[in-house]
Amino acid sequence: MSAISRDEVAHLARLSRLTLPDSELDQYAGQIDSILSHVAQISEVDVSGVETTAHPAGLANVLRPDVVVPGLSPEQALSGAPSVEQDRFAVPQILGEDQ
Repeated sequence: MSAISRDEVAHLARLSRLTLPDSELDQYAGQIDSILSHVAQISEVDVSGVETTAHPAGLANVLRPDVVVPGLSPEQALSGAPSVEQDRFAVPQILGEDQ
């Protein structure tokens, strides 16, 4: 027996605001039925001795030590700038004078 009917697929399509032709309703009904069958088959697996996890691989944060290093001085940071004004990058104005 099929886990999902063609009418249920049509109902889901309406809820999702999808317009599906009749040929696609039959196609999707078969595909969804196949998916539900596989999920049911997986649900039958005995996992009583298996520890629950959030991820199948053991994860650990790999962090480097937080070492303070000196940054650039303003002169070094602005050394390659095409134009400097008041120890800042100077860029062309894009808004009017009043703004």
